[in-house]
Amino acid sequence: DRHDTIGEDLVNHCVNDIAVLGAEPLFFLDYLGTGKLQPHVFKEIINGFVRGCSKNNCALIGGETAQMPGFYKAGEYDVSGTIVGVVEKGRMLNGQKSVRRGDAVIGIEASGLHTNGYSLARQIFFEKLKFKPKSRVAELGNTIGDEMLKVHVTYGPLVQTLLKKFNAKSDVVKAIAHITGGGFVDNIPRTLPANCDVVIHKNSWEMLPIFQIIRDRGGVDEAELYQVFNMGVGMTLTVAADKADDVLRFIRAGKHKAWIIGEVVKGTGVARVI
Repeated sequence: DRHDTIGEDLVNHCVNDIAVLGAEPLFFLDYLGTGKLQPHVFKEIINGFVRGCSKNNCALIGGETAQMPGFYKAGEYDVSGTIVGVVEKGRMLNGQKSVRRGDAVIGIEASGLHTNGYSLARQIFFEKLKFKPKSRVAELGNTIGDEMLKVHVTYGPLVQTLLKKFNAKSDVVKAIAHITGGGFVDNIPRTLPANCDVVIHKNSWEMLPIFQIIRDRGGVDEAELYQVFNMGVGMTLTVAADKADDVLRFIRAGKHKAWIIGEVVKGTGVARVI
């Protein structure tokens, strides 16, 4: 019965979605729909919104709370958010115009599932493997509930410092992809020109234990895994190859784990995991 992470998850997801354009968040609005408002649940959710906005230097300017008895089952609710950000028109990232063959792809570590793939994860953990939210799983060193509720990482502050350092005079960082639903296969192609592919090398980083469990004990085909989950990489940066090591060092100095996980090759605008 934890509700303290979902608000922060939502803010961070929204911040990351606009960070791929190089945009800084200005303000956020929330929506909460439920059958009957439970004060302690409402408080935890709102505190998550506040915490997320504070960490991202984003104003929480309002929102909507709707009580709809009969529409939601007891204890159910849903949340959504709207974010507005700003970026100078000439500095907006557009990989379809700037990405070239030979560019390097850097992956930045995720905390876990983030906010995607929960339907499949719940089916495996709670139906197939018969876990309970408080089941402690040795491979995780954590309960399955707490592992699934790990907060979606915000990459917004990191992206802004990266762009100020590396893109002030030239376009070192050419494109960014937020690895959410659809994984690498669906998200990276949005950043590519029609004559380029990205090849991702799956052995270039260590898969997080939660995904190893889904693969090994859940019996999920690896190809499906890479189309549903982030697989431990929450954001990718496509950068000029001669600056990739400099960008990597900068990210790691900010206490994020990161790796060079792929490269841009001649192709037709798709991402391939090998």
